[in-house]
Amino acid sequence: MRVRSAALVTAAGAALLLPVAPAATAGPATPAAPHDARLVAESVTVDPVGGIAADGSITLSGTYRCTGGTGPVFVSSTVSQSDQSARYGVGGTRAVCDGLEHRWVNTGTPDTVVLKPGAAHVEATLMELRPMGIVPLPSFHARHAQDVTLTAS
Repeated sequence: MRVRSAALVTAAGAALLLPVAPAATAGPATPAAPHDARLVAESVTVDPVGGIAADGSITLSGTYRCTGGTGPVFVSSTVSQSDQSARYGVGGTRAVCDGLEHRWVNTGTPDTVVLKPGAAHVEATLMELRPMGIVPLPSFHARHAQDVTLTAS
């Protein structure tokens, strides 16, 4: 009896997975499921070159796309050099979440470090402050990290 029960459970499990298999192998022409729409419609990129001014201020840029939110949405950015675990915030830009692609530019001067022209690592985050009771809580829409070159500006 146990062999029949195990076979029945295995067959039932396989039958449940069969309808999923064609969707998983479908090409890009298949539209995303409605619950995945935000993943497709929202993104943030980082330009491969950033600027560093004589006063130490850093300018980073890229593009973003987001859909409507219930709270304010921002594009924030961090930069690091030799030690990627030590990241420094570089400004923030208020985002317009209308589903269209927009440019973002953040400028700031890290407080505790002097960065130099050359290789750096940048992370940009598209984040919403959603009203949740008394305190707004962060809700992340998109994130992108990449290596860039900081050039003297």
